[in-house]
Amino acid sequence: MPRAPRKQAPRIGPQSVRIIGGQFRRTPITVVDAPGLRPTPDRVRETVFNWLSHLWDTNFDDKSVLDPFAGSGAMGFEAASRGASRIVMVETERRAIFAMTTLRDKLDATNIELIHGDGLAAMRRLTGAKFDVIFLDPPFGEGKLDKVWPLLPGVLAQDGLVYVESEAAVNVPEGFALVRQDTAGAVHFALLERIPAAT
Repeated sequence: MPRAPRKQAPRIGPQSVRIIGGQFRRTPITVVDAPGLRPTPDRVRETVFNWLSHLWDTNFDDKSVLDPFAGSGAMGFEAASRGASRIVMVETERRAIFAMTTLRDKLDATNIELIHGDGLAAMRRLTGAKFDVIFLDPPFGEGKLDKVWPLLPGVLAQDGLVYVESEAAVNVPEGFALVRQDTAGAVHFALLERIPAAT
């Protein structure tokens, strides 16, 4: 008698990734199952933070970070693990905010601020702050990067950096210079530097 086809095992619980460096190294980060939410791969995170460590001489202590499309919070938690002074993460998915809040409280990471809401709206409200680096990893295919570029001058320090993750090669906007770029599979990522205004 022929066997019935084997059913695929159901997914049990949320997925997770791990913090790869700093004081919270190896700590798991919950990744909720939500549309468009995909954590930055380990190799990419390691590469990006190597770039930042080189530029900042491994000193994150006085750096402030904004992640307006935080997703799982992997990039922000990596920055917190390395001692960044302030990390602001924004996310629309309520379950992701809950997971990030739980982990922040477990780690007693008081340098992390979490905002439940739209990343673009948050950038418009945060114009009183100037961040040293902004992580831009919006959901692919929604054209959000085009809406972000005009908002950067209001929230980025004069010599600030911008990390961009995209489904296509990054077009460097006016007022910025390309520092480093790479690819990982179908993901393109780059580090940009703001060009100081002429005096």
